[in-house]
Amino acid sequence: MKRGLPIVHGVHTRHEAPDRVVEDIDLEFGNGERRLFHRVRAQGAGAVAVVPMLDASTVLLVREYAAGVHRYELGLVKGRIDPGESPEQAANRELKEEAGYGARSLVRLRSLTQAPLYMSHQTHVVLARDLYPERLPGDEPEELEVVPWKLDALHELILREDFSEGRSIAALFIARDWMAHHGDRR
Repeated sequence: MKRGLPIVHGVHTRHEAPDRVVEDIDLEFGNGERRLFHRVRAQGAGAVAVVPMLDASTVLLVREYAAGVHRYELGLVKGRIDPGESPEQAANRELKEEAGYGARSLVRLRSLTQAPLYMSHQTHVVLARDLYPERLPGDEPEELEVVPWKLDALHELILREDFSEGRSIAALFIARDWMAHHGDRR
């Protein structure tokens, strides 16, 4: 069933913290029902999750401290897009800062949302290939461990206790399928 979008009668913006903006949206739905929805507005241009391919079958993961779960967590290179950067530029910068590699080929595969019912934040999944060693200083308090992982062992990775971040899991499945259908194209 195709529905039209609700009518927006007004938006009230409030700053809950220096980096957290909440919008209260007064909406009227097609059936006449009216509700107040709350949306956490994304700050900046979003983020990137980088899938760095060392070769056609090996992805590079990083292990870093995750304060939310108080443990070291395996995952993809990730980071914010700085003002004026494209997702591809941000992906290459983050890759150099976190994993010590740059990429000659960067392909934006798609964007992911985390909680689209109340957040506008998007993470752009970028496939990085044709890697070369290059390190830039980053903002991490310690050098991250780089862990090569075979894509054909993804079924083992997703069951590990120290690999739980949803964007990394989704991005690896997307990249694996993209590589299976387009992998030899640059």
